[in-house]
Amino acid sequence: MPTEQNFQATFARLKKILQKHEKHLTVVADKPGNYYLDAGYSEKFKRTVFFGAATIKKNYVSYYLMPVYVFPDLLKGISPELKKRMQGKSCFNFTTIDDELFKELEKLTKDGFARYKQASYL
Repeated sequence: MPTEQNFQATFARLKKILQKHEKHLTVVADKPGNYYLDAGYSEKFKRTVFFGAATIKKNYVSYYLMPVYVFPDLLKGISPELKKRMQGKSCFNFTTIDDELFKELEKLTKDGFARYKQASYL
């Protein structure tokens, strides 16, 4: 059964994936159990564009990655195991650390960052 300690460790690992890109993004929140990044202002959307977040919820830790919502083709080829973790179109939920899935999520985040850059969202 997952514990608060598991959630803290899982959150820390997911946060670390996002932090690799924070120097090019805006840190909106960096609190215990909540880390949130925005990209730049978009003329197309007339607002700041959300990039990603890691948040501890009651029963799991959520990893939000907006580039996969904006560019759904990024999800082509993801593993069935990672697909099972999806909640909605851009959220992945975890109760424990999964090294293989976190590596895959790290690549997906890197690819999403590149697509945001290409689309001038940064």
